[in-house]
Parts: sequence; C-alpha cells; structure tokens
Amino acid sequence: MAKLVLMDFYADWCGPCRTQGPIFEELAAELGDKAQFKKINVDKEGDLATEKGIFVVPTIILEKDGVELKKWMGVTSKEELTKAINDAL
Repeated sequence: MAKLVLMDFYADWCGPCRTQGPIFEELAAELGDKAQFKKINVDKEGDLATEKGIFVVPTIILEKDGVELKKWMGVTSKEELTKAINDAL
C-alpha cells in the first residue's frame, strides 16, 4: 500500500494557521488509518520548510511515497483535503 503523508506547515503567530489547525486535526482523527498526518512548525523546523519550498503559512503538502502530489497555500477546506487523500489512494 502506498504511503500517504499530509504535512501542515504552520507558525504559532499565524492567524490563518489557527483556523487551519482544527480542520487538520479533525481530518487526522477521521482518516489517520489512510495517511500519516504531520504538523510542522516552520519556526522550529526551518530547514525542512526551506527544503519543501514553504513561503506562506499555512501550507499543506500531500505526498505519496515521498513524491509531492499537491500543495495548498492558505486555509484549505476539510472537503478538499479529504478528496485529495481519497483520490491518491
């Protein structure tokens, strides 16, 4: 089975990140058996953020077997993220 990873790049000082956080956490609770969910604080993991080309927070990246499938910048709906995960399976 393919390994799906959904990464939420955020910062504590970011207002839109506080909107995205609960959406991401709810999705992780519902779909945690289908994908791995990672929250990445860009202030603490700047090297990873740079490596992934993060210029805006929040940014969410969906990867399948280490290959980026999709990147969303700004607040993204639960429905859109759910569809992307299901399409990638």
